[in-house]
Amino acid sequence: MTLLAAENITVTRGGRAILSDVSLQAHAGEFIAVLGPNGAGKSTLLSSLAGLVRPDTGKVMLDAGPILARRDLARLRAYLPQNPRLEWPITVERLVALGLTPRLPATGGLPEAFRPAITRALGACDLLAKREQAATTLSGGEFARAMLARAIVGEPKVLIVDEPITGLDPRHAMASMAMLSAVARAGTLVIASLHDLTLAARHSSRVILLVDGRLESDTDSLTEELIHRAFGVRVVATGLGESRSFTLLSTSEKSAL
Repeated sequence: MTLLAAENITVTRGGRAILSDVSLQAHAGEFIAVLGPNGAGKSTLLSSLAGLVRPDTGKVMLDAGPILARRDLARLRAYLPQNPRLEWPITVERLVALGLTPRLPATGGLPEAFRPAITRALGACDLLAKREQAATTLSGGEFARAMLARAIVGEPKVLIVDEPITGLDPRHAMASMAMLSAVARAGTLVIASLHDLTLAARHSSRVILLVDGRLESDTDSLTEELIHRAFGVRVVATGLGESRSFTLLSTSEKSAL
């Protein structure tokens, strides 16, 4: 069953089309990697799919209903923006608990019933030892993992994350991608914008390629030719599945493609 759908959406800013006539359908259990060069419209697409940006034309549907009309949207989907910020020195545990806000009581402390979910999310993001630490004292990579833990703690039906592994060291980047893949296999629709082509190829079940705000490709296999067409670089692919890798050979001008 189609869980999330975009139908011919166009988003313009300052007279320029950031997204142009983009359509896609996404289903429960998919891990969709959204790839493309800087300025391709990836963040705008994710914000539109999350119900945070209203397209100028076209529509986004969640469970066959208008996404912006759903009062329980916050219970169904979690969204992690690019470059999140935190100004208050709350503990890491409290930061992660904010992902449960739609379910938390309006007053009082953190109910004990929610602590197991918080512990699982902290463990999945390798942050159990940081539980009582002020989130504002975390390193950049630790904070990125804490925000990812906040996104997954509520076990959303739809998880939309914008560059979730940017700033992570290789071990945690690989672990985070494996975790997102496991979340998808458990039935959640996961949509993530990424710049790491190798990790996208290894862990995602589907790749959407954006170029200049348009859907260049929607495929289950990232190829050398697609990478060249989108990024203007030559790569060589080796391995299959979780051993898939791309090695950069050279760059070329997009106008020559």
